Amino acid sequence: MTASDQERIVDLERIAAEQDHVIQELSGEIAEQWKVIEGLRKKLSTLTDRFLELEEQTAPEIPVTRPPHW
Repeated sequence: MTASDQERIVDLERIAAEQDHVIQELSGEIAEQWKVIEGLRKKLSTLTDRFLELEEQTAPEIPVTRPPHW
């Protein structure tokens, strides 16, 4: 093996190590973002339920009557 080949191997190993580090950082960020997303989904579900309850409480009662043409 020549010195040039050794340098290339060292460079490739360095690049692989840097990429591995970046992948680990990104994986951690994705895990954190997933936690945030799950929390937001739960809040949205709770707010949707509350909104539907309020909507039902404030909806006017529509009497059931025969149409005028009957």
